[in-house]
Amino acid sequence: MDKTKKVKLSREEKRKLLRKNIHRDKYLMIMFFPVLLYYLIFSYLPMTGLVMAFQNFIPGKGLIGIYSGEWVGLKWFSQFFQSVFAWKLIRNTFLLSFYSLLFGFPIPILFAICITQLRNKVIQRGAQVITYLPYFISTVVVVGMMTNFLSPSTGIINQIIVKLGGKPVNFMSDPSWFRRLYVISGSWQTFGFNSIIFVAAIMGISPDLYEAMKMDGASKRQQIWHLVLPMIKPTILLLLIMSLGNILSVGFEKVYLMYNTAVYETGDVISTYVYRQGIENKNYSYATAVGLFNSIVGFSLVCTSNWFSRKFSGSSLW
Repeated sequence: MDKTKKVKLSREEKRKLLRKNIHRDKYLMIMFFPVLLYYLIFSYLPMTGLVMAFQNFIPGKGLIGIYSGEWVGLKWFSQFFQSVFAWKLIRNTFLLSFYSLLFGFPIPILFAICITQLRNKVIQRGAQVITYLPYFISTVVVVGMMTNFLSPSTGIINQIIVKLGGKPVNFMSDPSWFRRLYVISGSWQTFGFNSIIFVAAIMGISPDLYEAMKMDGASKRQQIWHLVLPMIKPTILLLLIMSLGNILSVGFEKVYLMYNTAVYETGDVISTYVYRQGIENKNYSYATAVGLFNSIVGFSLVCTSNWFSRKFSGSSLW
């Protein structure tokens, strides 16, 4: 069996090849340069500030002060895990993300399957447009709608409860309702937009496969179970892996807009705690350490879930 021989280029030939490739792709590189610059400035350069998590950073010394603080090692990490807030913050963050994943992840898949099974294209496109629209509503507007609809005095939900003989419920100030409202509103806002990927994956299935199953006498349920789901399984696994990486990264904006002192017991999460410590209390090193812990856990979950997915299903991110 012949093996392809690798041609070893000299240094000068490599330079010529590099110049040739640059000249060939110069317009693509010009288009890519702003993107590269954006990520360098706003994503990679700020990562150097993580050194504050291991220092006693004192503001007021400018940019140099970030790298010249007193080295304290793991002091801030130890302080966080010994505090009374640590377990509550980790629990609240995990539960909010877990419930959002548990109820929010399957809904776009089910919706995509249902929408692709519709024969009437007008109804299909209309349903897609209607479900996509909430995604483009600002988080501030969504929380404002929730506040108005759930108001104890003027909210339409409480008016219905009163007419049915019940008592008004202050949903926004009840800790037991915080997670439910967060998950339900999040699922409603994102399920239509998140279904786009699954719809595209289902539409990519060859019609010949459907015809073959129909000829074999397969029902709609059997087609979905034995054809559609196996064909989109790689897409499901990849998105699930990416979602697991964010399981401790609850959206700060929505939680901050929804919560108040009455719901701290179930609504206070790591991101809001980092905000209070870093922005309000000016404890930058401590806030950086807590944020770094959150990122490390997320990165570890991505690597672990990717390994399990590659080992047991053959599909993975890398």
